[in-house]
Amino acid sequence: MSTEGLVQLFGRYPDQYVSGELMSQELGVSRTAIWKQIRKLESAGYEFEASTKLGYRLAYAPEKLDSERLTDLMETSRFGKKISFHEQVKSTQDIARELAESGAPEGQLVLAEEQLGGRGRMGRSWVSPQGKGLWMSMVMRPNVPIHCAPQLTLLTAVALCRALKRHTDLPIGIKWPNDLLVNGKKISGILLESAAEDERLKYIVAGVGLSVNLTEADYPEELLDKATSLRIQAGRVWSRKAIMAAFLKEWETLYDLFLQEGFRPIASLWESLSVTLGKPVRFITPQGELTGVPIGLEDSGAIRVQREDGSVTALFSAEMGEPLP
Repeated sequence: MSTEGLVQLFGRYPDQYVSGELMSQELGVSRTAIWKQIRKLESAGYEFEASTKLGYRLAYAPEKLDSERLTDLMETSRFGKKISFHEQVKSTQDIARELAESGAPEGQLVLAEEQLGGRGRMGRSWVSPQGKGLWMSMVMRPNVPIHCAPQLTLLTAVALCRALKRHTDLPIGIKWPNDLLVNGKKISGILLESAAEDERLKYIVAGVGLSVNLTEADYPEELLDKATSLRIQAGRVWSRKAIMAAFLKEWETLYDLFLQEGFRPIASLWESLSVTLGKPVRFITPQGELTGVPIGLEDSGAIRVQREDGSVTALFSAEMGEPLP
């Protein structure tokens, strides 16, 4: 018996409990075999409600991602037009970097149903369970100097935030530099890694992890007060394909604007979406801790912080803590 056969059986009884006896009869296998297949489906992102008297009800079936249908949804000219799809990977960043080194075109996307070693900024791990999020990396080849790389990190955050706000109506905002928050909890991770040649960017691999349909049960207990998903916040399931298409369209639009007009229009959009500007906060920098009020972005992408003595410091690399009381 395959998991596919079990899914098809539940499809014949939508929103109903199916007894172990009925499943055994229809599929011609033991109840133990059925239980093992249900465990496999749960590890693949399916969710079941169990009742001692009634059996099992399929509560959630993950929307499958496939490159052909995704390509049909794209309203872009480059981003996501070529997709390398994987069921399970250690990290989409590693695969995208290999593709970039071998000459993959701008817009080449690596997409996975599950990451075993997803990572974010500062080397942190990222929870990437199967079938419930968008775990992707894309090759970018901007003809700009090396120092523009941080600007593209901020641009990616702006594109994702704008697309999600439009698609979900949730109160999503940006915490510097690129964390997306809903009600103070993080829903995405963005990591850009670059390679340079002759003082110009050779390529950038932009990694994005978005928690779409995760439930609280998908997170380690220690992350529940810090991390969330679109599903948890909205109380409903979302189409990953529709969200991805909306994001790539916004991302390409802002990227083209950046190439034509520079970073200032992107900086203005970032400032309008920030949830941390104007609030006292503690920064952890390579030189030590610093307290001040972030007041805006430099054209370089650095954040301007006003100190208690009125002086203004530009920070390029720092970890922003929670707003101070």
